[in-house]
Amino acid sequence: MEDWKGRRVFITGCTGFVGSWLSKELIEKGAHVIGLIRDVSQDSLLSLTGDINKITVVYGSVENYYLVERILNEYSVDTCFHLAAQSIVLTANRSPLSTFKTNIMGTWNVLEASRRLGSVKRVVIASSDKAYGEQNSLPYTEEMKLLGRNPYDASKACADILAQSYYQSFSLPVVISRCGNIYGPGDINFSRIVPDTMRSLIFDRNPIVRSDGSYLRDYIYIKDAVRGYILLAENLDNSDIWGEAFNFGSEKPIKVIDLVNLIIEISGKTQLTPKILGTAKGEIKAQYLASQKSKKMLGWRNEYSLIEGLKETYSWYKKFLLKK
Repeated sequence: MEDWKGRRVFITGCTGFVGSWLSKELIEKGAHVIGLIRDVSQDSLLSLTGDINKITVVYGSVENYYLVERILNEYSVDTCFHLAAQSIVLTANRSPLSTFKTNIMGTWNVLEASRRLGSVKRVVIASSDKAYGEQNSLPYTEEMKLLGRNPYDASKACADILAQSYYQSFSLPVVISRCGNIYGPGDINFSRIVPDTMRSLIFDRNPIVRSDGSYLRDYIYIKDAVRGYILLAENLDNSDIWGEAFNFGSEKPIKVIDLVNLIIEISGKTQLTPKILGTAKGEIKAQYLASQKSKKMLGWRNEYSLIEGLKETYSWYKKFLLKK
């Protein structure tokens, strides 16, 4: 399935960072996108580009089961991308209950509504590399147990397991994505290292590193991640991948301090230096993915190098922030 023209696609979290980019790509492919929006943000890329005017918008919460079922039914949805989530680790630590409600209840609502109606042909669930938790060996591979322990990680592990359960119990045509740290134009969550570092540099401030800088992470450019999501949906015509999880990462992990220094180099503001706080608590020291399964079974490749992606991203933030 590669022809998206006229297909009715439901995206939860469509105004989020990934949701905005996914909506844009599917609009360009000719899909009829129905987007669920809880909070309206004028800074969402979906709003900034005007793409919000090219989709059918439904206002409400993914925690409302009957709303989710109504959308899938009344709009005759063919494909569902479930991206809606509370995605900030620090927010989850401050308020775990609201994070669990959104990330876990929201997932079972999408799965159960798809099961009950029986008309949805493809369901893609967004999990995360964080669901793996702390493992004895790296990189993470898809057959590893999900050991997420802090609130955000645990919520994504639960959502992931729920998706697997709905395939095993009800043969729901569902597949799971586990991405590394996604970055790129349009991410306005400035608690994340890439947006925050770029904002600091653009306003001539020394960037802040909350950890000691040695934490090892996997960064994937937004365009590569969105291509992975679309490939997952296109391959769901093949029942062999139902219930499966797929990693999407660069396979080139980098220390946080090296990432920040690379962004400084790209900005040209080498007079600025990182301020290392060393205050981060409860975070896993090293997290990165193996993506061989996605390459072999889906034909996916990450096309952007880290430096290419960061250059495009810095250019976008510079225009966005200075305009504001």
